[in-house]
Amino acid sequence: MRRREFISLAFGTATAWPFASLAQQANRVQLIGVLMGFAESDPIAQSMVAAFRSTLSKLGWTEGSNVRIELRWAGPDPERANAFAKELAGLRPDAILGQTTPVVRALAREMPTRPIVFVTVSDPIGSGFAASLARPGGNITGFTVDDSALGGKWVELLRQIAPGTTHVALLFNPTGPPLQFFMPSIQAAASSEMVQVSVATINSNGEIEGVIAGQAREPGGGVIVMPNAFNTTNRGLIIALAARYRVPVIYFSAYSAQSGGLIGYGSDYAEQARQAAGYIDRILKGSKPADLPVQAPTKFELVINLKTAKALGLIVPPSLLAIADEVIE
Repeated sequence: MRRREFISLAFGTATAWPFASLAQQANRVQLIGVLMGFAESDPIAQSMVAAFRSTLSKLGWTEGSNVRIELRWAGPDPERANAFAKELAGLRPDAILGQTTPVVRALAREMPTRPIVFVTVSDPIGSGFAASLARPGGNITGFTVDDSALGGKWVELLRQIAPGTTHVALLFNPTGPPLQFFMPSIQAAASSEMVQVSVATINSNGEIEGVIAGQAREPGGGVIVMPNAFNTTNRGLIIALAARYRVPVIYFSAYSAQSGGLIGYGSDYAEQARQAAGYIDRILKGSKPADLPVQAPTKFELVINLKTAKALGLIVPPSLLAIADEVIE
């Protein structure tokens, strides 16, 4: 072989290696870890996973072809969240979707460098997941489920649908978002509406009945179900107890009213999952979580259950019905 031909062949082979490497990387099956903080049986959780998968598919990610999804269900159990976070970390996923504050906390501890996108997290700054909304600054970004002003809105809506409400218990589980995130708006609205507010910290199912029964002992009792996976998992129990003790209750998700609760006001969880799929897509294509701003919800849903209101002897004002996204009769 002539020297010139050898050099040309050698140079061509050398320059082809990087391109071959890039092609192999592009063709590699990407691994996405998903850790859900709601129970697998929960319809909201199932709608979120379906929305996430559907959006990924529309963005060109086909399971079994160019992407593999490892899905785990932690539910509201912190120990399960920790165990599954450790398990997913061992798989070295290219990106992770985490749902709820306890789940993201577990993922952050096990995977301090892997890209994590969160959903249904109320206070990412207070929880230490992001330095700021505009510039998260680390390996975690995502979509907040609540606005701090929602706390005051829950008080106002409860008073509108049940004007006789004078004392309200906040049904709160400490594994969820920090209560202080909502308290300023709750206290401001309570003062304006002349409502007394107390915090009812619950750690087990059995304690839920004690809180609701306690609010029923005196006229004017009401309950605000605070956002967390524990309350979501026990949504059916809370709705049943509220009906038994005839206590007006407002929930942080619209789905609760669709399931028989009196009134629900909160963000669209399935939409958050769709948005998260968009961030995962961008990360798999080279974006860094630190450069993707944490986004607040832009749409909130108000659902009123007239059947439940009638059972409680409540007459829903037309002004409230007029602004509802859905009225169940």
